[in-house]
Parts: sequence; C-alpha cells; structure tokens
Amino acid sequence: MKRRIMKRQLLTITIAIFSIIIAQAQPASVKNAAKSVFSLTTFRADGSLLASSHGIFIGDNGEAVSDLTPFIGASKAVVIDQKGNKMNVSRMLGINEIYDIARFRVDGKTTPATLAQATVPAGGKTWLVGYGVKNPSIVETTVKSQETFMEKYNYYIISMNAPDNTTACPFVNENGEVIGLLQVSNTSFDTHATDARFGSSLSLSALSFSDSRIRQIGIPMALPEEKSQAQLLLMMAGQSGDSLKYEATISDFIERFPTMIDGYEAKARFRANSMQFEEADNIMKEAIKKIDNKDEAHYNYSKLIYDKLIYNNEKYEPWTLEKAMDEANQAYALNALPLYMHHIGQLTFSQGEYQKAYDVFMKLYEDKQFSNPELLYESARCKEMLDAPATEIIQLLDSAINTTDTLRILEAAPYFLERANILVKTDSFRQAVLDYTRYEILMQGRVSAQFYYLREQAEVKGRLFQQALSDIAHAIILDAREPLYYAEMASLQIRLNMSDKAEETAQRCIEIAPDYPDAYLLLGLAQVRNGKKEIGLSNMQKSKEMGNTQADGLIQKYSK
Repeated sequence: MKRRIMKRQLLTITIAIFSIIIAQAQPASVKNAAKSVFSLTTFRADGSLLASSHGIFIGDNGEAVSDLTPFIGASKAVVIDQKGNKMNVSRMLGINEIYDIARFRVDGKTTPATLAQATVPAGGKTWLVGYGVKNPSIVETTVKSQETFMEKYNYYIISMNAPDNTTACPFVNENGEVIGLLQVSNTSFDTHATDARFGSSLSLSALSFSDSRIRQIGIPMALPEEKSQAQLLLMMAGQSGDSLKYEATISDFIERFPTMIDGYEAKARFRANSMQFEEADNIMKEAIKKIDNKDEAHYNYSKLIYDKLIYNNEKYEPWTLEKAMDEANQAYALNALPLYMHHIGQLTFSQGEYQKAYDVFMKLYEDKQFSNPELLYESARCKEMLDAPATEIIQLLDSAINTTDTLRILEAAPYFLERANILVKTDSFRQAVLDYTRYEILMQGRVSAQFYYLREQAEVKGRLFQQALSDIAHAIILDAREPLYYAEMASLQIRLNMSDKAEETAQRCIEIAPDYPDAYLLLGLAQVRNGKKEIGLSNMQKSKEMGNTQADGLIQKYSK
C-alpha cells in the first residue's frame, strides 16, 4: 500500500517537473499570446446554453474573432478573458460561412493579439495556445502543409489531433504572432487553422442584413462606416420586424450621426408605433435642437404627427392638424422646398379646405421640377370632395395614370382604384370592373375582402354575374365573419335561380349573425322559392319584426 502511494506521488512530481520543463522551453512571446485568448458562450432566446468555443481579441476596443458556428441561433453571447473578466458580445462585425469565422465586438477594453504577416512553411514550428484564467495550456507542434486562399491568406494543416476544448484557439509562431484559429477537420485526424488576418478583414454591408446567416443571429449588426450604407441599414432594419435589432441600429446611427435627422425620425416613429407618443414627441424636439438642417427636423416632426392622425385613432391631445401645420410652415420658412409645400397641401386637404388644397397641388404640378402623377391624383380627390362633375375627376385620374412611368407603374394602383370608384358613380360598371382588375393585378392580389365586395357590386350592375359570384365568394374567404358578404351572396344566388344554394348561404349567415334581419329575409325568400312557403313566410315575418323595411312588401307578395 505504501509503495502505491509513493509511486503516485512520484508520478505527480514527474508530471509537474515535465510541465515546468515544457513551459521553460516555450518562448516568452508564445506565453504572452495567451493574454488575448478568451472563452465564448452563446445562448438561445430563452436563455438556455447554445454553444461554447474560444477566440482571440484583435483590437483594444473589444474587436474579436472566433468561429461562426456558435452564433447561429444565438440571441446572446458572452466572452471571458484570461483575467476572468466577463463581457457581452454587443455587435456582429463580419461573418464568413465557408471558412466558419466571425468578427464581432464585445463591450469592454481588451488586449489584442498580434497577427502574423509571414507564413509558417511546412515543417515549421507552431504552438497551440489554449484558454485558461491562470494556467493556459500551450502545445508545441509543426505545420504539415500550407495553402493560400484569396491570394494572401493562409490555410494550415497541423500535425496533431486537436486537444479537447480548444476550438478556435490560436496557433502562434515563435514570436507569439497568431497564424490562425483552430478548426477541427471533419474528414481527417489532422487539425486545420484559418488565417486570423482573414477574420480581421471581414465586414458587413447594409445588404448583409438580409443574409440568411445574419438573420439567424440575434445579436445586432454593427453600423457600416459609410453614411449611405448606414442609412440603408437603418431602412432595412426598420422593415425587418425585428424590434431588438432595429432599436440597436437606431441607437448606433444617432451615436454615429448625431446631427442627421434619420436616426431621430426612426426612433420617434418607432415609439409612436408603440403608442409612446409623448416619448416620440420629445425625441423630435431633441432633433430640432441637435441636427444641422432644422427644416428637416420640423418637416419630419410634422409628418410624424400627420401620419399618426391619419392612420392611428389613439388619442394624444398635443398632436393636432394645427400642430402639424405649424411645424410644416416652419420647415417651409427655413427652406422653401416643393416637398414641404406638398405636405402643406396634404394637411390643408385633411383640414377640409379642398379648394385651397387643390390650388396647392395644381400649382406644384405646373412646376416641372416637382411635377408628378400623385399631384394629379390628389387634385382629383379634392375635386371629388368639392362635388365636381365626374368627367373632371376622371380626366385628372386619366392624366395621373397616363403620366406614370411604366417602370413605376405600381405607383398607379391607387389611381386605378379611385377611377373605378368614380366610374361606378357614372354607371360605367364594366369600365369600372376593368379598373378594379388592373388595381388587383398591380397589388399582386394583396387586396381586402372589401375590395372584392366593391368589385362584385360593379359586376352585378354590369350583369357580369359569374364574376360577381366568384368575387363575393373570395370576400367570404378573406373575411368569414362578415354577414354582409353572405347576405350579398344569397341575394345573388336567388337572382340566378340558385335557391338551394341561397338557402344554405342564408342559414350560414344566421349562424354567424343571429340578429341580422337581412339573413332571415333572404332565407325566407329562398325557402319560398324552394316550395317551403309556410316556413319561408315565417322567416320573412321574423325579419320584419327585427326592423327590415323590405320584408312587408315581400310577405304580401308571397302570401297570395
């Protein structure tokens, strides 16, 4: 027993001495490289652990590189440096899926590694520097082979089996300069290393936001350096529906460009869309103080108020059309742009001053520098509100459609819809149906149940009955809880001698809306047509008792 204990003690002492000898044999510069190595841990959105790896810092303000794989599906990531300091990964700076490498930033000061510029040839020595808060592991090995990619970066195959828990740890040369990050091979027992310089060169543009891998990473992208790219990213983030990434992009934009309106306007609109109107108001007031072009701040403030009043019924007393007009007038006084006058015309229309708004729109249209079809469309709407002859309104809409650039024909969709509505008023039902159809095509079928109901009404009056049946059925598919659509279908089916179908449709209408008088009248009429006179008249009577004024005449007609 004593011998076994002595042997174990001797073995422990031997290993310790061997470790010291190995450590002493390593160049001091190699040991120093461990200061830049960190551990990486990523987490899912629910806070559960996703993956772990390593990497190196390449800058003193948190810039770092690691492998990409741990980030896919991650909503959060943290690193711990050699001193035990924990830091959050705040922004993604670049990724490359082919070489499985990612560049990112953490929120702290960091000790960067030196990246090797010279290539280590086959047979040359290299050291794998592992992660450790107190005693990082360092293993000496040799380069088996080296290849060049993208004309200047190195890809190494190393003569060793990768030790456990060393993924993305650095290989360094005798000067302690990083030649690459460890990648375990999926096809051999060799270990591979991708040039760290390649990782440090990675960047993201605004269009990277739509990259499938970036979309799978919950950590926000860093704002591109170039202003136009930053503006594009701000727009794309706003359209993405990812509120966390959008807020991060807004914050970065305001920090980078504190005298530009874009960030403030995006932030205020985001708050307004979340019903945080007071905060949105304060943001725009801050913008007026801070940005260089004050007219832009006043104009965007006015637009924000106007859009809220037009599209959002939530009450916020400080925001009125008068307030929006005041801001628009201040913008125009600072810089007399046609754009600002156009907005003033829109506000004037919303205030019910249709003739004055018409004059604004037409004057702008006559200014060839700002002339566009939208002004004709808006002028037509003014004429409609002024009860002008339909021919005048249609003439303006014709001009709006005819002057729309064919490359931008989608912009003409509302013009066709408006012209269809006016044509219905002039009893030009089939022409109206054609315009409704053009609108549907331009909208690529993204239309409402109400649209199909409107077109069905025009088709019935134009005696296009089969098309009308199809459209009212489509309206029901899009809004299966609206009794009006069932009543309209039942009425049309009765008209087309489809009484059996009409009875079924009316019954369904009653199931949805038992207090809807028209449903009982149509059910009764269909039943009478189907030879069920007694019950049919009973349902008509019920409709009459519920307030339907048409029921009495039909009861008298079918009681004979």
